[in-house]
Amino acid sequence: HMGTHSLVLGLSYIAYRLASKYEGSDRLSFGTGKIGVLAGYTSALFLGAAAVWMIYESIGRVISPVEIAFPEAIGVTFIGLAVNIASVLILHKSSHQHDHSDHDHNDDHKQDHNFQAAYLHVIADTLTSSMALMALIFGRYFGWSLLDPVMGVVGGLMICRWAYSLLINTGAVLLDSEVGKDIRGKIHKMIESDHDSRIVDLHVWRIGSNEIAGIISVVTGQNRVAADYQTRIKNILPFHHFSVEVHQCNSRCCGYAAIK
Repeated sequence: HMGTHSLVLGLSYIAYRLASKYEGSDRLSFGTGKIGVLAGYTSALFLGAAAVWMIYESIGRVISPVEIAFPEAIGVTFIGLAVNIASVLILHKSSHQHDHSDHDHNDDHKQDHNFQAAYLHVIADTLTSSMALMALIFGRYFGWSLLDPVMGVVGGLMICRWAYSLLINTGAVLLDSEVGKDIRGKIHKMIESDHDSRIVDLHVWRIGSNEIAGIISVVTGQNRVAADYQTRIKNILPFHHFSVEVHQCNSRCCGYAAIK
């Protein structure tokens, strides 16, 4: 279990190094944003697998209880908990420093799926260590030996839920899913606010944890160019890449008011 978490933290570190190494490379059309997302997705798979295995082992202990060496188990669990708490504090401090160093992007770490995966792993370890320590203490002093595997099942189910949520979020980015209706609605409102332009095709998707790209086709009866619309869009979100295709139309049926 701890081996999988060490592997995942190492994977997160490697993802950051690769993203830094290939930043600006022509080989990656939309940048290195998905490297961290892919690492987060892989981490979620490892986290879910570890949780399922923990549940399986815990159920086996419920069915076939084994003798527990409580003093040794409590000592090892306490050491593990201390290490996990130290890891949480280190990552929390890193997140806090990042927030203060960039006030314009206070939610970057909250949206950084690679960081989120690493943080989730140490939180999961801290949770399971805390629950195991409590179960062992009750088992030693009150004879509740079954509480240990029961806590393993409960903790495993909670971690499975976290892993599932991370898989959904990272999977959506990797599959180029469209952004929410709120962002698309803002783009429609901004582009069509001149009562002349009309959006006929719009695709907006995430190419990383925080990076967004889009393609838009606009029909206009005025002499407008792509730069006019790109300037408007920049007021909504800091897009990493946004392509605008403008179609000139002088027919009355192309006008915004006529269409409405």
